[in-house]
Amino acid sequence: MITLTSLTSVEKFIEDHQFSFLYVSRTNCGVCHVILPQLKELLKEFPLIQLGHINADDVEEIAGRLSIFTVPALLLFVDGKEIIREARFVQMQSLQDRIGKIYNMIVHETD
Repeated sequence: MITLTSLTSVEKFIEDHQFSFLYVSRTNCGVCHVILPQLKELLKEFPLIQLGHINADDVEEIAGRLSIFTVPALLLFVDGKEIIREARFVQMQSLQDRIGKIYNMIVHETD
C-alpha cells in the first residue's frame, strides 16, 4: 500500500498503474479502520491491483476532485477510468465478485 499525500500524487498513481485502487479515509473514522485490513486481504487475490491510501484529513481537496461525500471511499480505476466506487458500509463479498469479473476480463484479454 502506498500513502498518497497530495492531489498530484493521486493523479500520478492512477496514471502509472493499469489497476489502481484508491482507499480514502479519515483519521477518526472507525469504519475506515475496520475495512482497510479486510481490503488489503481481499486485494491479495488480485496481484496486479496497486493500492493507494489517502487520508482526507491531510488531502482535503480529494473530496472535491473525486466527488467523495463520505468515508471510507473505495475506488478502482482501470487504465485511468473509474470502474468501481463503494462508500461507507462495504459488502466485501460483493466487492470481491465485482473486482474479480473486471480483473479477469482485462487480464485474460491481454493474454
